[in-house]
Amino acid sequence: MRERSFAADTKDQPFDEIILQQGELISDRLNMLRQEQYPPDAQKGLRQFSLAEVAYYLGVTQSTIKKLHLEGKGPEPETSSSGRRSYSAEQMLELRAYLDKHGRPGKRRYVPYRQPGEELHVVSVVNFKGGSGKTTTAAHLAQHLALKGHRVLAIDLDPQASLTALHGIQPELDDVPSLYETLRYDDERKPITEVIRPTNFPNLDIVPASLELQEYEYDTPVALTSSDPHEGRTFFTRISKALSEVDDRYDVVVIDCPPQLGYLTLTALTASSSVIVTVHPQMLDVMSMSQFLLMLGGIMKTIRDAGANMRLKWFRYLVTRFEPTDGPQKQMVGFLQAMFPNQMLSAPVLKSTAISDAGITKQTLYEVERSQFVRTTYDRAVTSLNDVNDEIAELIHKAWGRE
Repeated sequence: MRERSFAADTKDQPFDEIILQQGELISDRLNMLRQEQYPPDAQKGLRQFSLAEVAYYLGVTQSTIKKLHLEGKGPEPETSSSGRRSYSAEQMLELRAYLDKHGRPGKRRYVPYRQPGEELHVVSVVNFKGGSGKTTTAAHLAQHLALKGHRVLAIDLDPQASLTALHGIQPELDDVPSLYETLRYDDERKPITEVIRPTNFPNLDIVPASLELQEYEYDTPVALTSSDPHEGRTFFTRISKALSEVDDRYDVVVIDCPPQLGYLTLTALTASSSVIVTVHPQMLDVMSMSQFLLMLGGIMKTIRDAGANMRLKWFRYLVTRFEPTDGPQKQMVGFLQAMFPNQMLSAPVLKSTAISDAGITKQTLYEVERSQFVRTTYDRAVTSLNDVNDEIAELIHKAWGRE
């Protein structure tokens, strides 16, 4: 691969040329790092999971899994020299299927797939302001649900493609189609099945993002004023229609919305069963959120009057990047909880160097090895994420009518 640098005098160059060159340089360097991390074909793998992690994701005790292994039932784990067992994510699915098949009749199900009468659940993660932890929330939620046995589709609707990058895809180099190919108004529209890609997590697929998604923001106003404006006037149904093509393949869809109130976000919200609004508990962020909610409410009312049928089962505010020792942040959380006692998720996402450090290598906390961090730091961060995601999973199950 060619290696370039950007040290030339830029004073006589047009701004557009400068930023194009620098964007290409950053892209090249990131691709070099990716090739080093995931040789030889730049595809992400996934680590083994400890016995304690497997027991947590399956909802059983460690002794239950040990007993299965000793009895020669289920998949064969990898055993270290010290006798510690670990399983791959695929083997966790095998264990889940075995427990489900051999469990006592009438007892809990270990394979939590949707049952007849349970609708595809679409969760949109939104915020008007960047840096609120929106993509981090969407990524960990999608992966957690998959590790818990659900069939999950993650949709990156943000042209910046951060969720896409976290799953080992670099749009400008990998030449992958985005959801724009399914949303577009012309004859080149593709079914969503052609833009879905597998990830390194079993049971988790993704629709990548790219800068091309921004075209939807320009195309929709044109469609609204075209000679045949019906397609434009019903723009808010386009994601719902696309998802109907794969309704039987997934249990949950997690959408990472862009940090703006445009047609992409509105189309996602109209397709949603539930909405999570991420909140960083600082005054400026909460002020920004209030403006977002006022604008969103006004626009959604207009869309509802135009025929949109939003059937939200629930929506919640999620406090992110929370520092419990920060007095003003604790006050702000208390302020929000007093105003919205029924809409606040009880568990916050704690601010953690473990989460940010994992992101440097384009990984989530569910992918990195615990040994790479100070154990107390890692455990504290994982517990925080698990508490949040378990609470969200419970809300999804309640929406399905499960106890």
